[in-house]
Amino acid sequence: MPTETLEFQVEARQLLQLMIHSVYSNKDVFLRELVSNASDALDKLRLEKLRDDSLDADVSDLHIEIDIDKDARTLSVRDNGIGMSHDEVGQLIGTIANSGTAKFLQELREAKDAAGAEGLIGQFGVGFYSGFMVADEVTLVTRRAGESQGTRWTSRGEDTYTLEPVDDAPQGTCVTLHLKPADPENQLHDYTSPWKVREIVKRYSDFITWPIRMVPERGEDDESREPETLNSMKALWARSRDEVSDDEYHELYKHIGHDWRDPLETIRLQAEGTFEFQALLFLPAHAPYDMFTRDFKRGVQLYVRRVFIMDDCEALLPPYLRFVKGVVDAADLSLNVSREILQQDRHIEMMRRRLTKKVLSTVKDMMAKDQDRYATFWREFGTVLKEGLVTDTENRDALLALASFASTHHDTEPITLKSYVERMKDGQEDIYYLTGESRQSIENSPHMEAFRERGIEVLLLTDPVDEVWADAVGEYEGRKLRSVAKGRIDLDAQDDATPDADREQRTEDYAGLLGWMKEQLDEDIKEVRLSSRLTVSPACVVSDANDLTPALENMYRAMGQEVPRAKRILELNPDHQLVKGLNQAYKEREDRAELTETAELLHGLAVLGEGGRPKDPARFVKLMADRLERAL
Repeated sequence: MPTETLEFQVEARQLLQLMIHSVYSNKDVFLRELVSNASDALDKLRLEKLRDDSLDADVSDLHIEIDIDKDARTLSVRDNGIGMSHDEVGQLIGTIANSGTAKFLQELREAKDAAGAEGLIGQFGVGFYSGFMVADEVTLVTRRAGESQGTRWTSRGEDTYTLEPVDDAPQGTCVTLHLKPADPENQLHDYTSPWKVREIVKRYSDFITWPIRMVPERGEDDESREPETLNSMKALWARSRDEVSDDEYHELYKHIGHDWRDPLETIRLQAEGTFEFQALLFLPAHAPYDMFTRDFKRGVQLYVRRVFIMDDCEALLPPYLRFVKGVVDAADLSLNVSREILQQDRHIEMMRRRLTKKVLSTVKDMMAKDQDRYATFWREFGTVLKEGLVTDTENRDALLALASFASTHHDTEPITLKSYVERMKDGQEDIYYLTGESRQSIENSPHMEAFRERGIEVLLLTDPVDEVWADAVGEYEGRKLRSVAKGRIDLDAQDDATPDADREQRTEDYAGLLGWMKEQLDEDIKEVRLSSRLTVSPACVVSDANDLTPALENMYRAMGQEVPRAKRILELNPDHQLVKGLNQAYKEREDRAELTETAELLHGLAVLGEGGRPKDPARFVKLMADRLERAL
């Protein structure tokens, strides 16, 4: 056959320009693409040989070879895989009708970004174009296994390409790039540098099944040096547990997790069936210092058939598992043309669900079998895991089962919700909790007084996220989660400590004072009522059952969400001498100007008692100083 000069399809020309100028953010990936294509060709030959033993093909030493010629400024990637026929070269490289790239270009024109691109990994003719990012000219020589004649394809990446027959082409494919001059300012490195080639192969292709060899630089007296194998081919996740030592797992974790310590737990997962993937995940022993910062890099490494795709694949685990490190290797996956942005398809969602459930079940097993390691895990990552109670309703029950919390039951040891329910007193229907900045501030809160006196256990929640998840979850195994600082809680009614007649008489006795105080403090409170929470303090403020707490209000405002400030409820302790005296003075005095100041002070003390601050601190201090002066 004579040499042919053919024109690229319009779409192919457009794709070439995209490849060169905009699709890939990192030019180094051209070598990943060419090595990946070579690996696919070797896989296909091995499979073809298994299907047809009569195929005239050498499979004794299947490998990929990289050859650098500094003088000629060329880089060649060759394999002895399946190769291509003359017609296949024209179909796969000269046109793009079968590669999905035409659809990519259409979506790109519509969406004006590369996120809608579609194409399957390993589809020769898409990643191949990336060579033009770094080369002025690309030459491909190939011969299909079992055929006698090869084909040479040559192009400068402009309008045309040439096809010509080659009689002595070896089995497989060789792509030779005539490299552009190095331009570090535009991220165009010197790809004739052996160390740069080693770095790229180690980063992107280390775990590919086939050996990737680099021919050493040619010297005057050294023509016979053995090629150097650049990749380890040790995909630990693809080997059985018996074949891999703990030290090997730990070394891999340290490499991908950038941690000098061993992981707390190693998690293996092999999913089979309609969609296959393997995963090797690690739970660190310590929380990263920047885990709660906006720039924290989360996600695991993604491979497809041992070809590295991306470092921090956020789509594979929910944000509350952002500390998990590891590798996920899929058998096949829809990616965009640059393999840099994942399509959000059902396979991604399927992997995400399986991986999430596997991590949570591993923590639950740890909780049951190794309390010390679980305690370490929860101490380091419990705060971030509780975010899932708000965002992941599908796994909420699993998260509640493995979560633990500080409580009044024990001074130092956290407890589970299950154990709390088992200890609940007769007649107690709800699970009680209180949020605050520290355990000490919660334990000293006026809201805790009656619970402490009656020996009712209360969860002590000190993480900012506790305000959100406790409200969002609402209940555990049919038991309501109730804040002891919200709503009306009548402990007297629960334990029959005070007869109904006595409660009614007391309410009637204080009715006048309660109504009067509501009028005096109307700007700040929505109700004044008697309390069953208090045994020591004269007063406390609580939020209505359906209102946001001050802490939640402040949290939303810190995130830029303006929320209306809810009025609180002031509760008075009818057994406290200050409240008794105030009620008596209200009944006896007609001039209540001074009592108004007392009511204001009582409200301010209640706000301070829960860790808040009075609306007008200067006025509160002046009123308090005046009272102290008169008391001397």
